[in-house]
Amino acid sequence: MPPLKSPSEEAFMLIDFARIRAETPGCSMVAHFNHSSCSLPPVQVTQAIVEHLQREALYGPGEMGVAVAEDIQATRRAAARLLNASAEEVALVGSGSQGWGLAFASLPPLRSGDRVLVGRHEWGGNLSTIHQAAGRVGASVEIIPCRDDGCISPEALAAMIDNRVRLIALTWLPATNGLINPAAEIGRIARRAGIPYFVDAGQALGQIPVDVEAIGCDVLKGAGRKYLRGPRGTALLYVRRSFLKQLTPPYLDVLSGPWVNGAPVPRDDARLFESGENPFALQLGLGAAIRYTLDIGVETIRQRIDRLAGMLRAQLSDIPGVRVHDGGQERSSIVAFTVEGMAPQDVRRALAGDRINVAAIAAAYTPLDMASRGLAEIVRASVSYLTSEEEIERLVGAIAGLRS
Repeated sequence: MPPLKSPSEEAFMLIDFARIRAETPGCSMVAHFNHSSCSLPPVQVTQAIVEHLQREALYGPGEMGVAVAEDIQATRRAAARLLNASAEEVALVGSGSQGWGLAFASLPPLRSGDRVLVGRHEWGGNLSTIHQAAGRVGASVEIIPCRDDGCISPEALAAMIDNRVRLIALTWLPATNGLINPAAEIGRIARRAGIPYFVDAGQALGQIPVDVEAIGCDVLKGAGRKYLRGPRGTALLYVRRSFLKQLTPPYLDVLSGPWVNGAPVPRDDARLFESGENPFALQLGLGAAIRYTLDIGVETIRQRIDRLAGMLRAQLSDIPGVRVHDGGQERSSIVAFTVEGMAPQDVRRALAGDRINVAAIAAAYTPLDMASRGLAEIVRASVSYLTSEEEIERLVGAIAGLRS
């Protein structure tokens, strides 16, 4: 009797790897380890975008926008399925930072003495937005301590709660650290205390299962261009329906707050955060990307990515002079490392010469976490379910070559 396969080995068999790579033209051009910035799109995504642009050129952009209204709603429904939300709780926005910032600006204004609690790994853009708002009025921004493994400590958060806390913000999967924070545990604390809870899931969508009900968040944002393999200029913003009434957007337009009988009537769904001017071609491409992901299965994707990232970490750790900087017990596809004697930008450029894509990421992306670890910049290699073991061997060999 043959030995039983592990879940990760089953995931390798469940994915039609040859078909997926054949449907990704970029695989024939580069070894791509920059999925946490922008992934390589499948042909279905590119075709959806190009075909709509061609129809706009022939028949008129406005007219084609009307014609695809139901297809855009299908993108919203696919996104809702991805998040375990309702379509009414999903807004299609141009970027995660745009959506997160607009939701934050819609909260009741901070006052002197108010407290905002953030994770150590908070995305730099979110952190700047929070600090600017808090600094205007004398509110405080406080860092939630971490466990020994580097993840946010729910126990420490629980001890920080009082009636002055106005927001808990968490970046679930940090951009410069391969750990995965305990988002659902943080959510349970936020719900018990009745405190708004924002989750930055920019690196999560398409990489790990995302269930907004299990997380317990009020707002969640994520990018289309990363592990969903959608186009740049697309993102998802989830806003819990019961939380919407607590928000007042800083501006409205004819979609989010149409003028009716002499007064604006703000929408009562997440499209309150959308604009009447939309990139329909990109939103159709996003829909194609989400459906592609759902067809494969996010749990299957997660198992394959976990195995590949673990393989890459282990092999990089065996190279003298290479140090892997990932924390946590549960880890993402992101592998953060440095090469002794070489600046991360120099590593990136050297590998690009071999048609291997990685990123060099500065401390500004996660300034609190990078400062706490004494890091100014790291090399970031991120795998996807379409990454091959041969590509990992090629990357590891090229990095070893830099040390010779």
